[in-house]
Amino acid sequence: MKEQILEVLKNINDAKTAIEINDLLNLTTVEEYQELMASLDELVNSGLIYQTKKDKYLLIKNAPNLKVGKLSINKKGFGFLILDKEDDIYIAEENINNAINNDLVLVEVLKKGLKPEGRILKIIKRDLENIVGEVIIKDNKMLLKPDDDKLDLTIFLTRETTSNCVEGHKVLVHLSKKLNHKTYLADVLKILGHKDDAGVDILSIAYKYAIYDEFSKEVLKELDSIPTEVKEEELINRQDLTKEMIFTIDGADTKDIDDAISLTKENDLYVLGVHIADVSHYVKENTALGDEAYNRGTSSYLADTVIPMLPHKLSNGICSLNENELRLTMSCVMKINNKGHIVSYDIFPSYIKSQKKMTYDNVNLILEKNIIPKGYEPFTSTLKEMNVLAKILRKEKISRGYIEFDIDEAKIIQDEEGHAIDIKKRTRGDGENLIEDFMIAANETVATHIANMELPFIYRVHALPNAEKIEDFLNLVKALGYTIHTNLKEITPKTMQSLLEELQDKPEYFILSTLLLRSMKKAEYSKVNIGHFGLASSNYTHFTSPIRRLPDLIVHRLLKTYLIKKDFSMATINYLENYLVTASEHASEREVASVNAERDVADMKMAEYMESHIGEIYDGIISSVTNFGFFVQLENLIEGLVHVNTLKGDYYNYVPELLSLIGKSTKKVYRVGNHVQIKVINASKENALIDFEIVGDQNGN
Repeated sequence: MKEQILEVLKNINDAKTAIEINDLLNLTTVEEYQELMASLDELVNSGLIYQTKKDKYLLIKNAPNLKVGKLSINKKGFGFLILDKEDDIYIAEENINNAINNDLVLVEVLKKGLKPEGRILKIIKRDLENIVGEVIIKDNKMLLKPDDDKLDLTIFLTRETTSNCVEGHKVLVHLSKKLNHKTYLADVLKILGHKDDAGVDILSIAYKYAIYDEFSKEVLKELDSIPTEVKEEELINRQDLTKEMIFTIDGADTKDIDDAISLTKENDLYVLGVHIADVSHYVKENTALGDEAYNRGTSSYLADTVIPMLPHKLSNGICSLNENELRLTMSCVMKINNKGHIVSYDIFPSYIKSQKKMTYDNVNLILEKNIIPKGYEPFTSTLKEMNVLAKILRKEKISRGYIEFDIDEAKIIQDEEGHAIDIKKRTRGDGENLIEDFMIAANETVATHIANMELPFIYRVHALPNAEKIEDFLNLVKALGYTIHTNLKEITPKTMQSLLEELQDKPEYFILSTLLLRSMKKAEYSKVNIGHFGLASSNYTHFTSPIRRLPDLIVHRLLKTYLIKKDFSMATINYLENYLVTASEHASEREVASVNAERDVADMKMAEYMESHIGEIYDGIISSVTNFGFFVQLENLIEGLVHVNTLKGDYYNYVPELLSLIGKSTKKVYRVGNHVQIKVINASKENALIDFEIVGDQNGN
């Protein structure tokens, strides 16, 4: 009956009583009415239907002010409702309504726009999976102190599973029994190590997001059948590219090398080869390795710790395009004119032998300073020619509307004991841009080829921004005193690009560009191709990193199905129509989990680093303002809170439309973009929090 209820309410926008729904369904017996009430209860509890205080029912997706999603609570007390297809909704601490981190909740939207806000109406489901914490002993009993300090629960550990545990161990647990509303019994599933052991801090965050460092016995057993060298018979029906000048460019510490490149000239055309590790040759569907790659979805890069999607025998071994090693690849070779247009291409299985493992640092010395490191002499002219092509491709992308946000990233440096000893801003040079431009070209080419065949595929998509969000952003810019001349009646990549250009010379540009990026929707994976707004691309996919991303691995399998096996049977098409929907959603979810883990590790490591810098003074810029204070970002991207209670000499009011705190008496303003001088007054690795206080500001105060 649940399906019938959902169907009858599908086009109804006002709440109905149970009797009215009974009549709409033409139910006539008491038994049917009782089944209706039971089904309504189930639909309410699953978050599909909202039950009002007057016992009326409404389909939640038909109520624009009601949203269902997972709650992510910040350590500072507030939270966000995480939505799949929409912008996250801010939940103030007073509107959390007893929910805890990761609860599935029903939220009423209180405020729309650039920073939507809401309040929790109901906890639909409590998610208590992947709980990680520290073993403590109290009254001769072992308890878990959850790492998530917003998990307001008392958790006793079962005696049977703690025989190898000692106080201070970090463990992963499973809640086995509920003793009362906030008290549980839990089994220890895995001991991660002692809290003071090197790397256990990062591992604890990884396990929280179901990112596991160990592979199953089934996977390890299957690895025995994977060769360490490419066999002669594996080269059959592949194009031999071993005589071509092919090389790789990566970070100095990269061990999982997905992509290699080549370049020649043919008449007036550039012939660009992008050669990608053929992971799908080794990682098949319906195998332990294939299932593990699917479940993980992505490799995770947590500070200097890599938790790979595939075991090292594959990711660093037979699949990695290591120097002077014979490797199986899928090649996309494109002929490109001097305007950056791809005039023809070929996609085919191949094998290569990379002639050089290059690093970005050394390539940048050649391209930017004309300094040629030892061993790079034979490749210099090709690298310079590649740089010419890369700039042509970038110019072509920009001409169609490609949006360059150029958001900075932090690099965390750790010592041998795993302590953060420095935080630096990652630099991007011509070498990094070159690889990015070549990979985008290959990804677009592959996506366009399959899109033209109108076959089921997995795309990387990026939806148009919400017009209301852009309007709110423009209102903020105007409130800061700036006039925008870009015509934004129609939101296109070109207009967004023009808007960024207008803001480029403003002192708040870094913050404003970040806010504009946040006002846009998130890129994700989908079987439905809606294009990629940020790249101004009508067809885009991820093809170039199958060692570390599930979608790329799936794309390789699809290319083989369509282009090599030429399997267009209805059985295959029907299977893929369903499978790719599920796989796309799963890959997007695992990507979000990995990004969240990376963010949490960065926050923790930044706090750890600042623990040894308390009392020091730094210059920074106000990056965001809230009702309880404002955050200041330093040059190395470390961010800390200046709490409103530390602002002396006045009472400060929060003015959200100006993203400002304004003194009631002095009218002194602290707003986004202001340059300030701060002193570090507190830092806690355990809580991943950094506190600042103001020493001076841009007005000399």
